[in-house]
Amino acid sequence: MEAFWISLAVIFVAELGDKSQLMAMTFATRFRPLPVLAGITIATTVVHLFSVALGGLIGDNLPTTAISIAAGIAFLGFAAWTLRGDSLSDEEAEKAKRATKSVLLAVTVAFFLSELGDKTMLATITLATQYGWVGTWIGSTVGMVAADALAILVGGLLGKHLPEKWIKYGAAAAFAVFGVLLLLEPLWAS
Repeated sequence: MEAFWISLAVIFVAELGDKSQLMAMTFATRFRPLPVLAGITIATTVVHLFSVALGGLIGDNLPTTAISIAAGIAFLGFAAWTLRGDSLSDEEAEKAKRATKSVLLAVTVAFFLSELGDKTMLATITLATQYGWVGTWIGSTVGMVAADALAILVGGLLGKHLPEKWIKYGAAAAFAVFGVLLLLEPLWAS
């Protein structure tokens, strides 16, 4: 239980203001909350399981450069997809809103890539080197999903009050900025 509570608190705080929390808010302005939260939960569960396994085995040896580049390219793709996606007819747009599987897949992939090598992943690895892996895994996953659920709530409220054009360009810009930052991250680490 100690690993659970410590991991939950540390990861919840680490996630506040993190890029993935901002991403959750962005997705929530465009899609229904449940598929967004489900995608975040799936990605977080897998990444944090990997993190605790890695923390238990090697602790601090991650190939973050290749991960950052792949994630950056994916985010630029999500930016283009966001801009392209709004050219649908009204009927197609309504179908897209109901297409939970494609939203779930997009959110899951985006979060999975953004969390690889992220500070919450590194924090989870570190916690796993000091505490039991099961408690760390469950606690870190719950902490991150809780923090991102807050972002989804805020994003959903903003989405109801902002014009769709602003949301489209804002979401595309956010994904593009995240993509560029992820591509530049290996250069800053050098």
